[in-house]
This record gives sequence, C-alpha cells and structure tokens, in this order.
Amino acid sequence: MPVIFRRKRKASNLAATVSELEEAVAARDGDRTGRAFTAVINGVQSASDAERVPAGVRLAALLPAFPPTGPRPLLATAAGLCVERGADPVACAEPILDGVHQDLVDALEFARRWSAAGAADDELPEPDKKIIDDALLARLGGEAYEATRLALAWCSIESWQPPALAVLCRSAEVRRRHASALLPACRELSALARHDLKCLAHALAVLDDEPLVVLHRPTGTGFEVRIGGIGINFQLHTLLAHVLVGGGHIPGDAPSAESVRLATDPEPARGRTRTIATGAFELLAPDGERIWNEGLPDDIPVVEGRRLLVLDEPTYRRSWNADRFFPLLPGTAELTRVLTSDETRTWFARTSPGDGIRQTS
Repeated sequence: MPVIFRRKRKASNLAATVSELEEAVAARDGDRTGRAFTAVINGVQSASDAERVPAGVRLAALLPAFPPTGPRPLLATAAGLCVERGADPVACAEPILDGVHQDLVDALEFARRWSAAGAADDELPEPDKKIIDDALLARLGGEAYEATRLALAWCSIESWQPPALAVLCRSAEVRRRHASALLPACRELSALARHDLKCLAHALAVLDDEPLVVLHRPTGTGFEVRIGGIGINFQLHTLLAHVLVGGGHIPGDAPSAESVRLATDPEPARGRTRTIATGAFELLAPDGERIWNEGLPDDIPVVEGRRLLVLDEPTYRRSWNADRFFPLLPGTAELTRVLTSDETRTWFARTSPGDGIRQTS
C-alpha cells in the first residue's frame, strides 16, 4: 500500500502553521493562503507524530474550502499522512472521501465528453496534466472552468488513492459509511484502463462482519462463517481452510500456523515474507463458475440474502505467497455454526455443479 510521504527530521510547529492556513482561508486571502499552504505541506513532513495527530482532522476539515481546481489532493495527502501516524481516521474520512468521490465522478464525465467529441476509435488520453491545453478544453466543451475541473480530475484521481487508503484501511466504520457510494464509480473508471486504482477498489470492496454460507461439496456439509477485513481471496482461502480443515470439520491439509498468522495478525505487516500457502479447495459460485483466488470476497454471489460459496476438490495443486494484500487489515473468519442436514440440502439445491465439477450424492 502506498506510503504518503517520507519522514524528515526537523524542528516544526505544525499547530501554528495549520492555524495560519485556517486563518488565511477564512480571510479569502489568496497570497497568504498560498504561502501558508506551502508551509503546511513542508511542516507535515517534518513534524513529530505527536503534532500530526491533532493536525490531521484540521487539515481534512479544510478540504471543502479549496476549489476543485486547487491543490486538494495534496492537502488530502497531508491529512492522510497524519492518519498514518495516528490521527483519527473516522474524523478525517468524510472530507477526504468526498473529494475522492467528486473527482471520480468528474473523471468519468471527462471520459464521456472526450469520447462524445471524437471518433469511435479515439483512445482516451493518459492522465497527465501535460495534456491540458486550450484544444483539450475546447473538445470537452462547456465553460472553461468546468472543463478544467474535469481535466484535472482525470489527471489527478490517482493522487487521492493514498489518503483514501489511509482512512479506509484503518477503520471498518469508515468503510461501512462511505465504501458503497464510491465503489461503483471507482470500478467504472478503472474499467477504462487509464488509471491504476486497484488498491482503492479493493479497499472499497472489503466486507466487514459479513455472513457467508459455505458448502463443502465432497462431504455434503454446510457452514455459516462470518468474515471481515479480507483484502483478496487468497487470504479468504487460507482462513476458510484454517477454520474448516484446521477445525476438524472437513478433511484436508490445514494451512501452516505462519500462513494463518500473516492473514490475521492485528499488528500491521512489516515487509514481505517468503511464506507459502497451499490451496485446499476449488472456490466456486453457486452456478459452478470458478471464483478466482486473485478476486475478492465481494465476488461471491448473494443468494436468498446470503453470500453463497461452494468448496470442491482442487482441480490442480496451487500455492501462493501468504502475505495479505493490505498490511494494515487483519482478516477474520469465524465459524458461527454448522448447518443442519436439512439446511445444507436446501442450500445445495440452489447450486449447480458447473463444467467438470462433480455433484455430491
């Protein structure tokens, strides 16, 4: 996950610097605001963590006061660094994620206008501010300020990713409040293949306190599992094997203790390891289609109000690095209960084997 700024060791009076920026913004003094803004950005990098903690909320609160054509991503990045060093992610989240949402929407509008004004095979431009000129603004149409805003959103949306991750990866409450509003726009923009928003999309899609019905086809057994904080299906695969195989509920090889620790440790992961996890199952949707380990728990379909996952014998042996996708997010998977035989049959009736996957008798 991106780290926002490199730390520098200098004397700093960040609180006074932030106060000067607040006063300059309130006075609508552009020159004073510019000077104070530069001082804040430099001050955040050199401040101690004790100074950054209270500064984060104040910096985030200033975001709505800056115009969309202003340096909002940089200010959000400064607030995000403060969150990385201990500022309250919940208190900082709304202004940061509101800015993310606005620029996602504006970037999509940029793409729509660009495509509408050109030939069918006219590729979208790379998101680089060097593309912004009079010809581009004319192509977008409308007022010059609006066109500039859309172009800047197209070029700067990736800059919002680190501060967004700073708040999303530190609070399930932030994800619950904001993720559903941002995820569709993030995925739509990502599908245009001009921006690298994978980490943001994954963070927005994280499920928290999510009930999951899991059916094990080879044994004809079923389970209710509650999951949370899982960034990718490799991690889910490991935790399901730990709970179900390691718990003695189904046969197979349980994952190593180190693989489980890497998936669940509340302490942030530090660096990469060489620990290897080995697959225990084939992950399948109710219709028999494969659910990829490279995918997300959010890919698991909802059936009758519950996400429904089918486990079958693996079609081939697979292994992967056991490190989790988000170092700050410990995954959880708790077996809440074993389904009765009748319940299991009812859930299996809502599935199909798919190509090459055998049904249980």
